[in-house]
Amino acid sequence: MIGLLRGKLLIKQPPDLLLDVNGVGYEVQASMTTFYDLPELHQEVTLYTHFVVREDAQLLYGFSSQTERELFRHLLKVNGVGPKMALAIVSGMSPVEFNQVIHAADIARLSRIPGVGKKTAERLVIELRDRLPKAEASSSTGVAVSAPVPSVSVSDEAVNALLALGYKPAQASQMIAAYENQGLSVEDMIRQALRASLN
Repeated sequence: MIGLLRGKLLIKQPPDLLLDVNGVGYEVQASMTTFYDLPELHQEVTLYTHFVVREDAQLLYGFSSQTERELFRHLLKVNGVGPKMALAIVSGMSPVEFNQVIHAADIARLSRIPGVGKKTAERLVIELRDRLPKAEASSSTGVAVSAPVPSVSVSDEAVNALLALGYKPAQASQMIAAYENQGLSVEDMIRQALRASLN
């Protein structure tokens, strides 16, 4: 089991990362919440990881905090929730926000997450309400806002990241369109789009 990686950040293209750990490159899929906390390229970063082995692939998922990884692992234990859906959920809201939604049984908000229908949302509430602690009145991890990177494909990268999280092409394009030409970085554009879609 690979539980933690510390290395140089070579590539960050949501939701994919490439870390150089002592000369070995690890491909990691990270939540968008983690993306907000990443340093600049070629800086050192530490990620808590979850290793998934399938018949056709071996996948690493990375998180900036143990709390976020713990939530991801709780989600995987819910019937019908796979890594892709779990990553979309963790990307859409912080662990604190998710706890609040679960304990409030807010089915409507959960159903706005890509791939989460009403039945899955109800299952999440039923199965996780007793496993997750009641949300405390603490704020979520601070967000590191990166400077806008001039690129003709910022919007395309943001759309691709939403597609990777399970949104449909038309939906992803519509979500990002509202934030084009605002000088936002890819991470900030995705964050704004996700927050708007879940509120």
